[in-house]
Amino acid sequence: MKMANMDDYFDVVIVGTGAAGLYCALNLPARYRILLLTKQKADESDSFLAQGGICMQHGEADYRPFFDDTMRAGHYENNPATVDLMIRSSNSIIRDLVRRGVRFARDDHGALRFTREGAHSRPRILFHEDITGHEITQTLLNEVLRCENIELREHTTLLDFFADASACGGVIAAGPDGEPRAIGAGAVVLACGGIGGLYKNSTNFPHITGDAIAMALRHGVACEHLDYIQIHPTTLYSHRKGRRFLISESVRGEGALLLDKNGNRFTNELQPRDVVSAAIRAQMEKDGTDHVWEDMRPIGEAAIREHFPNILERCEEEGYDPIHEPIPVVPAQHYFMGGITADLSSRTALPRLYACGETCCNGVHGRNRLASNSLLESLVFAQRAADDILYGEPPVFTGDKPDLAPYREQEPLFAAYRQEVLTAIETAIERSKNHE
Repeated sequence: MKMANMDDYFDVVIVGTGAAGLYCALNLPARYRILLLTKQKADESDSFLAQGGICMQHGEADYRPFFDDTMRAGHYENNPATVDLMIRSSNSIIRDLVRRGVRFARDDHGALRFTREGAHSRPRILFHEDITGHEITQTLLNEVLRCENIELREHTTLLDFFADASACGGVIAAGPDGEPRAIGAGAVVLACGGIGGLYKNSTNFPHITGDAIAMALRHGVACEHLDYIQIHPTTLYSHRKGRRFLISESVRGEGALLLDKNGNRFTNELQPRDVVSAAIRAQMEKDGTDHVWEDMRPIGEAAIREHFPNILERCEEEGYDPIHEPIPVVPAQHYFMGGITADLSSRTALPRLYACGETCCNGVHGRNRLASNSLLESLVFAQRAADDILYGEPPVFTGDKPDLAPYREQEPLFAAYRQEVLTAIETAIERSKNHE
């Protein structure tokens, strides 16, 4: 069907081409006409940057330790129901990824290899070298590109979504020509990442600026925990401008040590990220330095070259030799645990509007995300969104085509969006301080 007066119509519009957006599209039936939008190129999502790996429940005996590790890292502010769902879904998700061609590391006998990262009580993380996110997301993207029912539009920016009293009706988006268009949809999925582009020092792509959060706030769609912002302890210290290069959690999981200016350990490297970040900042202040040192030499040259070839290459580009010397590292913004409120089926407060991945807050992560839970959470709840779109009872949008005039001047629009998100974050931080 095509809604009256709309520029186009799709059964489902998905905003974002990271792991969540791609996986949601692939879990919908081939009879659905699906549109995928992305602000830049399809491979410029933060999912492609994920280094460490993806968690999986490592045998039945690992359920309780996995659950406890996730809750403990999140300061017990997690939603136990979403944590339970994520963990119990992990094996089927991994099976599906392997079936789709994802190449996880294996031992000499062909069994999956597991590594450990900070705040994990045991190894339960699957990986592909130090580019696990790229391996998973590129595999999904390749499959999407083969699907005749899925249209991918790059360099197409979400300007807003629209709704009537009963349901979301679609999105307003602008392609490379800058012209806003109203695209009707039976359902809209927001999977467009977090807020890293709002920060000077972040591991995220700079174009990921929390636009969907601002849109949700303007439409009165519930958001929560906008002050839950994760700082990653270890990014490569550099004088280069732009995105900070992540030194994966798994580097410390494999034995790397954190050292002060005198070459002495000052903390337990396998604590949760927020604890390690605080310890690094305290040590930097004590030493009067703008970084600390991470020593990868305990891992061994062979393991560094096999498991962390891309990290090794980037360090060498910056003039460092991690095989023979420590490298300088510093904390930077990494992940957003808040976002648009979503339930176990990734439904928001607005019917037929879904949110998954870093855009949403479903309570899995609590106040601090456990390492390598992000890819798993994105995939589990993207699949849940697809299931609800397919099997749920859809309210019918009966509104008219929205007025496109307010969206023709986009620079001031996005400046306002960015300010709206920053103000909401600051307000949430102040509110949290007052409640302490």
